[in-house]
Amino acid sequence: MTIPDRLIELERAAVDAMAALAQATSSEESDRLRVLAVDAAAAAQAAITEYAKEDPDRNRMKVEAEVKRLVRHPETQ
Repeated sequence: MTIPDRLIELERAAVDAMAALAQATSSEESDRLRVLAVDAAAAAQAAITEYAKEDPDRNRMKVEAEVKRLVRHPETQ
């Protein structure tokens, strides 16, 4: 399955935002980073859903799984 670079970039941004949130050192920083992480994850999910809708034979869950695999386990490409 070929995955567009934009989906990889959005998922990577979401993963990076979650990592930054995990490193927050104050409540204020945590609150700010949580908003960014949620927004980044929502953007990635919306893009994955839209991409899957473009082709009736595309399964959204399979697209999402492949995007996550490519971002989280790039060595398996």
